[in-house]
Amino acid sequence: MPETNSQEQSTERLQAFFELIHEGDAEQLIENLEELHPAEIAHLLESLPREDRDKVWALIDLEHNGDVLLYVNDEIRSQLIKDADNDQLIAAAQAFDTDDLADIIVDLPEDVTQQVLQSLDEQHRLRLEAAMSYPEDSAGGLMNTDTINVREDLTLDVVIRYLRILGKIPEMTDNLIVTDRDGIYLGTMLLTDLLTKNATLTVSEIMSRDTDAIPATMSAREVASLFSQRDLVSAPVVDENSKLLGRITIDDVVDVIRDEADHSLMSMAGLSEETDMFAPVVRSSRRRTLWLGINLLTALLASWVIGHFEDTIEKLVALAVLMPIVASMGGIAGSQTLTLVIRGIATGQVASSNARRLLNKEFAVGVLNGMTWALIVALVAWLWFDDTQLSMIIGIAMLLNLIVAALAGATIPMLLNKMGIDPALAGGVVLTTVTDVVGFLAFLGLAALLIV
Repeated sequence: MPETNSQEQSTERLQAFFELIHEGDAEQLIENLEELHPAEIAHLLESLPREDRDKVWALIDLEHNGDVLLYVNDEIRSQLIKDADNDQLIAAAQAFDTDDLADIIVDLPEDVTQQVLQSLDEQHRLRLEAAMSYPEDSAGGLMNTDTINVREDLTLDVVIRYLRILGKIPEMTDNLIVTDRDGIYLGTMLLTDLLTKNATLTVSEIMSRDTDAIPATMSAREVASLFSQRDLVSAPVVDENSKLLGRITIDDVVDVIRDEADHSLMSMAGLSEETDMFAPVVRSSRRRTLWLGINLLTALLASWVIGHFEDTIEKLVALAVLMPIVASMGGIAGSQTLTLVIRGIATGQVASSNARRLLNKEFAVGVLNGMTWALIVALVAWLWFDDTQLSMIIGIAMLLNLIVAALAGATIPMLLNKMGIDPALAGGVVLTTVTDVVGFLAFLGLAALLIV
């Protein structure tokens, strides 16, 4: 039998927890929670309504499962922290790595934060301050300060003995970072080379000096793109003076990629990826009001255009029947281009250097699709209403709107991005307005000129 996929497992686990919650079997709930990874517990909490979430949260031992707070979204994390015992929060925070603590410490109550900071030694406190000095969506915000540095004049035998003294190495360590005495980054040395090369060789003889470090100010999106392009497992992070600050590992980058995907999907509906799915009704309604209001304004604009041709529509009812086709086809065609360009901007494939060629290509696609579907729709209209003039009008309107849709789908996200506005958030609304207005105007305008 085929293995159950992860989505089915999550669904089955959620159903099982629902049953245990409603049965009030706290002992079995605790036992089941202890078998789950913190990320799985976080997913479960995000999937539960507020009242059930509170019941499960009360059963979680933060001293052993404090990492749960790192995996839940920001809105739910804030709510869970409010409901947690301060002593448990302190115990959980003290067990976090420096980079994880930097992500969560701003959400902790002030008295908890003070106790956590007081419990850190000077070295860890300096590491925490370094991690918190950079924005969360930058390389500096992503990095982990837990690194192993070696000097280039050491022999491999000395490095191996040094690692044995340490007793353990940080997770996701595929290479050691080489620095000088002042902490200036020089290069990297693969662990495989350390283990397989002659122990009498020096680090400088086998290290790679071609591995570029990542500037701490680089955006998280650029970091993710770099990891993807170069198949990196980890990468060093440096300041403007090339001094080593820390490193970024692939698990951090996977989180960035997931967050970017969630952001793109949710933004198209005017929502945040950090939104609690089971947030209170009034709060959820208030958040969606702005987006609905904007959509209403764009719909009113399209209706205003239609209103100018009220007499024309009354004289030829077929126009009202065919009118939505032109706008709908334009909207779909534009959305295809819009999605393609937004993805290109996100991955760094679209820039001013190739924008003109992209516009030319999308214009050609719009012309070809416009001619194809104009002929098809014109034929359908002719067979339906037996009106040659009407079929020609809808064909011409279709051609014009698909061309405009292709150009708008390409230019709108580039213009929004240049203005510092998230294309995923505003692009769809602007595009829909353009395709609706142009579609109605072209179709009804031609009809008013040529038929009525």
